[in-house]
Amino acid sequence: MLRVPFFLQCLALFVCLSTPLFPEESSWVDPSPHRIRFVTVDDAVRLEVLDWGGKGRPILLLAGGGDTAHVFDDFASKLTTFAHVYGITRRGFGASGYATPDNVADRLGEDVLAVMNALKLEKPVLVGHSIAGAELSWIANHHPQRVAGLVYLEAGYSYAFDNGKGASVMAMQALQAPQPPAPNKVDLASFGTLANYYQRVNGFRTPEAELRQERELDSNGTVGKELDFPGGAMFMKLITGSPKYTAIPVPALFVFANPHSLGAWVDHNTDPAVETKAKAYSTELAALTARQEDAVQNGVPNAHVISLQHAHHYVYLSNEEDIVREIRAFVSALK
Repeated sequence: MLRVPFFLQCLALFVCLSTPLFPEESSWVDPSPHRIRFVTVDDAVRLEVLDWGGKGRPILLLAGGGDTAHVFDDFASKLTTFAHVYGITRRGFGASGYATPDNVADRLGEDVLAVMNALKLEKPVLVGHSIAGAELSWIANHHPQRVAGLVYLEAGYSYAFDNGKGASVMAMQALQAPQPPAPNKVDLASFGTLANYYQRVNGFRTPEAELRQERELDSNGTVGKELDFPGGAMFMKLITGSPKYTAIPVPALFVFANPHSLGAWVDHNTDPAVETKAKAYSTELAALTARQEDAVQNGVPNAHVISLQHAHHYVYLSNEEDIVREIRAFVSALK
């Protein structure tokens, strides 16, 4: 989740089970210029779909593990100058419904396809962050004719491409990252102060609407505990039980952060213990990431691989201008 700036937490198996807004917050309005609709995808499971508008080829944004489509609230608007932009909140998170799938990889891929059908999207570009790479690769391998191209934003790890020559996500999860300080009482005074906390920790802004998806609002108006969504259990199944995708038979842009930024709180930290742990973690993670980059570069003929130095795992937030530029160039080159 966005709250924690490390790769292994971005695949965490917990998050949220409640409506995002509470009566006490009825005066708060999401400033992002999107429309919200719900698409029924399976057995009365409805998915929240955001529509930011725009002109051009459709782009469909898929969030990383634990996040909702609202994590793109700021980023999506930057794409509307050359595309019509949509986003999906995955089943089991935020305002989307949930039913336990028999086969996680198939069901999540079919959910994306069902939304594409409902929106009547013709040859969209799918842009996925982190674990959403599994959904992108499912679509590429099962319905390649339905998409114009795929963009993997820190999403090209072994759940998305694994020809036996890269690095496994399990190996990355085993690394021990230094942990940021937890938000204190002052940080939890409001969602605005919580957003300021993550700005300090990560070095970039988290959309407030996303934070409101992730935590309760206490009766006194302060930010409460993290919510517990039922969809978290799906992620480990994606990592350990999904098929190994050895081909991506459509044009693809892969963006990796290497070396990873661990957040502004590490960059500005003078504690020797934190510095030592961060250096060891970064060195090991960089080696594993480089191995996966090479596997994609050499194993996916249609791939354009970009490595951004010192970018955060949430690369579209830490390096927004770079990502918008690369997506624009990728989309413009598609047939």
